[in-house]
Amino acid sequence: MGNQNKALKEKVLDSTVVSVIVSVMNIESNDIKNITYLKKGMTNDSFKFEVKDKSYIIRVPGAGTDKLINRANEYDVYEVLKGKNISDKIIYISNESGIKITEFWETARVSDPFDKNDIQLCMEKLREFHNSDLEVSHFFNPFKEIEFYESLWKGKPSMFKDYIEVKDHVMSLEKLIDQLPKKLVLAHVDSVSDNFLFVEDEVFVIDWEYAAMQDPHFDVAMFAIYSLYDREQTDFLIDKYFADECTNETRMKIYCYMTIGGLLWSNWCEYKSALGVDFGEYALKQYDYAKDYYSIIVKELLPKTKLNFG
Repeated sequence: MGNQNKALKEKVLDSTVVSVIVSVMNIESNDIKNITYLKKGMTNDSFKFEVKDKSYIIRVPGAGTDKLINRANEYDVYEVLKGKNISDKIIYISNESGIKITEFWETARVSDPFDKNDIQLCMEKLREFHNSDLEVSHFFNPFKEIEFYESLWKGKPSMFKDYIEVKDHVMSLEKLIDQLPKKLVLAHVDSVSDNFLFVEDEVFVIDWEYAAMQDPHFDVAMFAIYSLYDREQTDFLIDKYFADECTNETRMKIYCYMTIGGLLWSNWCEYKSALGVDFGEYALKQYDYAKDYYSIIVKELLPKTKLNFG
């Protein structure tokens, strides 16, 4: 194990985390076996461990996460999801520290965003979840989040020279979106393909940190930009979610969300970069969505509608 992984293992072995496991599982510390580093995510670190020959995952929030995630809101989401057969099996979650323990599914695999059958099953699960009409008391406003992430730069300019122009374009889309029909439901918001787990014949959706009330179509857009889809792949995704019955205006709305999401997560990456976490091409690709899809909307799609935008 390299120095980084060793440091992460030490993190999960510190007294606070061990005490959580001991308390939750009602065991002694020496009952915790085979702690291994599972993965370093974009927001958290995860570790696998065993208790009485059964495997679990413990999530430990990463650097700067306390500024990005409202743990009380996340806790409320998991309370709403209980018993719905949508998410993974939660053993424990703190509404303060964000430490979470879940069962480890040995046969689970993440979805492949470039496998057409996986895409169809993911979109069917997403649509089923959205149609459950679940509700929480908090909302996700991407325009406010763009401003919030930018505020975390503490006055430092963006790495992108045309940032001000691109941001102005993105923020102007709020007026357009407000004219399009939408119904707010509990949305995942962080609907990256890795958050769709295939367990035998079922699909589960995990990692609900950003979940809140939002237009469900925002999740479709986020799946596309997280997967770094081109336009053809995006349209295929949209068609699978809507069973080939997506209206032109709804497709344009999803393109708007892709534009907004591109700048949102680019800003997020710039904040994480200041903390020493570099996402390289991913950050650039997100920024490109903000520019490219704005151009598609304004030059190609908008002229075909009667919507007021300017």
